[in-house]
Amino acid sequence: MNNFPKSVSLVEVGPRDGLQNEKTEVSTQTKVELVNLLADAGHRRIETGSFVSPKWVPQMADSGEVFSLISRREGVSYSALTPNTKGLENALSANADEVAIFGAASESFSQKNINCSIEESLERFAPVVEQAAARGKPVRGYVSCVLGCPYEGEIAPEAVANVAKIMLDMGCYEVSLGDTIGTGTPFKTQRMLEVVTDVVPVSKIGAHFHDTYGQALANLYVALSAGVSVIDSAVAGLGGCPYAKGASGNVATEDVLYMLDGMGISTGVDMTRLLKASSFIMEAVGRKPSSKVANALMESC
Repeated sequence: MNNFPKSVSLVEVGPRDGLQNEKTEVSTQTKVELVNLLADAGHRRIETGSFVSPKWVPQMADSGEVFSLISRREGVSYSALTPNTKGLENALSANADEVAIFGAASESFSQKNINCSIEESLERFAPVVEQAAARGKPVRGYVSCVLGCPYEGEIAPEAVANVAKIMLDMGCYEVSLGDTIGTGTPFKTQRMLEVVTDVVPVSKIGAHFHDTYGQALANLYVALSAGVSVIDSAVAGLGGCPYAKGASGNVATEDVLYMLDGMGISTGVDMTRLLKASSFIMEAVGRKPSSKVANALMESC
């Protein structure tokens, strides 16, 4: 039984999750212009930067400057990734509208990515959520490797449900489920969501699917049919998959928007204006978009 939502909230992750993997250095002003163009296109949730150590993610070292220079629009939430209390303080100083924490459903990925177990990572996030709440900032949770891990392979849906439930109970208003390496398929997506929604309301779930194996739209269709109404995507398909050399990473916002428009599901995002943002940022990084829709529509213009 399909339970498609009438509207979907698109979370634009290009300025952070997309650009952080770019090898070409992207200027602060380019990042600012990208964020402004995305807001012009109708996006109301834009992941604007990340307050992590510049040693690990040098592309995000200027996130504070980006937040200070963007033209903030009423009704738009500009969010930041914050791995610890220091990152939270920096995000608060930059006046981020909301913050995000990130964990994993895979023990191996957690150890290699943030050098601690899943349990330890969640313990570290507790004070971040608590302090953010005390300052009136909403916190979003990310769960990585929900449909596969580069080190462990298959991930049990129960492991995903456990982490998502803990994040929700901790105080996250929403949990984004990420297919980090893009190996998920529709049946796996359906099974994972069946298990997760037994313990987490579907209204509290976001879908963050990568398109490494070309399965993202099919998986998103399954998520939509289960009632998921929040989708993370990146303009022009920004961001490669670090675990599959040369492969695409984030699902492209243009491709998601084209599908949703075709299904009669509203987003508030305008394709023509979105393409301006796509053209702008891809010219800056020196290549064509990963988005099939963007390439097709730009060619026809």
